[in-house]
Amino acid sequence: MQVISSKENEQIKAIRKLKDKKYRDETNQYLIEGIKLVKEAISENAKIKMIVICEDCEEVQTSYQENKIDQSLLYEIAKYECLYVTKKLFSLLSEVQTPQGILAVVEKNTHYEEINYTEDIILVLDGIQDPGNLGTILRTLDSSNLKQIILSENCADPYNPKVVRSTMGAIFRINIIRSKNLINTLKEIKKHKYEIVVSALDTNNSIYDIEYKKKVIVIRK
Repeated sequence: MQVISSKENEQIKAIRKLKDKKYRDETNQYLIEGIKLVKEAISENAKIKMIVICEDCEEVQTSYQENKIDQSLLYEIAKYECLYVTKKLFSLLSEVQTPQGILAVVEKNTHYEEINYTEDIILVLDGIQDPGNLGTILRTLDSSNLKQIILSENCADPYNPKVVRSTMGAIFRINIIRSKNLINTLKEIKKHKYEIVVSALDTNNSIYDIEYKKKVIVIRK
């Protein structure tokens, strides 16, 4: 087993570039980190391109024990291309203060970026720029069994590492649709008999008075 220690390695340089949105967009790939996210990616059949493992990190074994990763999951990890790196090099790739010693490169699900008009509720985010907030919204959407979301062009990148971590695996189950022109997108949705709902302070209407059937819920910054 070869263990990479040089940051000048071409594969390592490509992985480090995925911290930048520009390169994520160019390659159609993003990073996930931690035992739980890697485990979720495998169970959801995400397109994992490579798994990076810290060869000399004590945290790896600890994480396996804490998350009860059994031998069958380790066997699944071994089916993918694995890259072993030193602890020092892994720290350059990691985005967290206490890394668990495992991360993966995953391909985006951009071929699913079409609106599903069979769902009664479509959530639209306009200008939500905080990565933690976006990740929490995606996680809430997933827990509500909703499977798609539309983001305006000025929203935070849903594949930002902070967003991905905040989703706690929802990133693999939600169809994320980026709209270059939100007004035109909403007009197109309305053609499919949807009614647009927005929040406001100066109204007597309550969210509990709405029949959530064929509704587009728009949340703005």
